[in-house]
Amino acid sequence: MEDANLTSVTEFLLLGLSENPKQQQLLFIIFLTMYLVTGLGNLLIILAIATDPRLHTPMYFFLANLAFVDICFTSTTIPKMLANHVSGHKGIPYAGCLTQMFFFIWFAGIDSFLLAAMAYDRYVAICHPLHYTTSVTPQLCGFLVAASWTAAFGNALTHTVLLTRLSFCTHNRVPHFFCDLSPLLKLACSDIFLNNIMVYTVGALPIITPFVGILVSYIRIFATVLRIPSTRGKQKAFSTCGSHLSVVSLFYGTLIGVYFSPMSSHTAQKDTAAAVMYTVVTPMLNPFIYSLRNSDMKGALGDTSPTLVKIQANLLL
Repeated sequence: MEDANLTSVTEFLLLGLSENPKQQQLLFIIFLTMYLVTGLGNLLIILAIATDPRLHTPMYFFLANLAFVDICFTSTTIPKMLANHVSGHKGIPYAGCLTQMFFFIWFAGIDSFLLAAMAYDRYVAICHPLHYTTSVTPQLCGFLVAASWTAAFGNALTHTVLLTRLSFCTHNRVPHFFCDLSPLLKLACSDIFLNNIMVYTVGALPIITPFVGILVSYIRIFATVLRIPSTRGKQKAFSTCGSHLSVVSLFYGTLIGVYFSPMSSHTAQKDTAAAVMYTVVTPMLNPFIYSLRNSDMKGALGDTSPTLVKIQANLLL
């Protein structure tokens, strides 16, 4: 076995999304705009929830945490990509690459657990409404958020530490716009058997476990809703879950497709396209999907910033 400490790579080159200068300029404008929209939209959600007592409920508590994590999640990858474009230098130090990968995996894991917590909140609200206030307590909400951060941290640390044992020889060209686990493992010139085992076991837990929890929650929700006699009651119940299901489909669909499909089926283009979906598009859409079609959130945002709400509302029409 090769000695992990003999790695000769001091920096990686992030090849980005395109080698074409004109396409790079267009991509810079697009990603800068998406990043600003993501930050502003999610920040408004946090401010609205924090300042409006009507939104001091478990559902909006989880949503505020999700908005904060989405800002962090996007900030892990996009600013470096934009900085590389401005400077013309595609390099990222070895330590910086591992740091970026660590925070990326950490925030992705938190997102996954928070989506499961939100599904549980909807399950109790719809299936056991009389017990909602006694079941979904502030203490439980705080515990679920803290557990999400802790569990995701352990997963990210595990993959990062295991990556430090690998040798990359002179392979430092990463066909991606950030340091992701999958392309880095492909560059390694030492044995990655243990890393792959951990990806499909420990690495699966922050994705598969919440996903199963969400699936079970919605099976029970649908079973309960179908027993509601009135059509209006059914529509109201389903409307509270539609936005969450949309984000769950985007987030888990791309993650599972990238990390749990056979390695032989992976291509750089496919993995990069999927990464754009869950690192940029989904965090940008979350404020719109979750909030701007919600009357309570619209009212809170209207009190916070009427002008911005009108602009965002017009975009949805």
